[in-house]
Amino acid sequence: MKIAILGGTGKEGMGIGYRWAKAGHEITIGSRQESKALEAAAKLQEMLGNEMKIAGKENLEAAKEAELLVLTVPFNAHKAMCEYIKEASQGKIVIDVTVPLVPPKVTKVQMPPAGSATLEAKEVFGENTSVVAAFQNISYEHLLEDGEVACDVLVTGDSKASREAVIKLVQDAGLVGIDAGPIENSVVVEGLTSILIGINKQFGIHDAGIKITGIS
Repeated sequence: MKIAILGGTGKEGMGIGYRWAKAGHEITIGSRQESKALEAAAKLQEMLGNEMKIAGKENLEAAKEAELLVLTVPFNAHKAMCEYIKEASQGKIVIDVTVPLVPPKVTKVQMPPAGSATLEAKEVFGENTSVVAAFQNISYEHLLEDGEVACDVLVTGDSKASREAVIKLVQDAGLVGIDAGPIENSVVVEGLTSILIGINKQFGIHDAGIKITGIS
């Protein structure tokens, strides 16, 4: 699949791109500045070897050419990015990894008027774009490692079909994806991130995550 990771020069975007490129997907790293996107793509290329297809482009150009889009932007740039790529998102699935963190109190859950970042994206994109929340609760340290990850990925979205498609991509990344229900549930998934950040600070770690028990 041709996947564009918009705002993908950050640690989370690079981690997701690393995992998917290893699985054989064609990855384009997007950035406001093409030079930064090219630099990040070259770094991933060096990590993975020349046989992988990794490109770097300006965000809108990356979005236009991809089959599936991933938002890994800071929340203060989230709505503007959604509006910027709205036309390019039509008819596609958008995975929103954004969390509405409001510095300096990033350990406090603070949701936007729309209810969550994912719901805000849905408001902007409209009915012709499927929006799914995923990867909010897994640290980039896990994503950039090759070993097994003892964390689950909760997936919420606006349709069963879109959630199933994203769960397949979670599996391609070597992780366990769990259908966590409709897009309205993204408020819980996004809110967990602030809680995990607080746990990290409390215990002096960097990679607290979640695991769903009771599933065989």
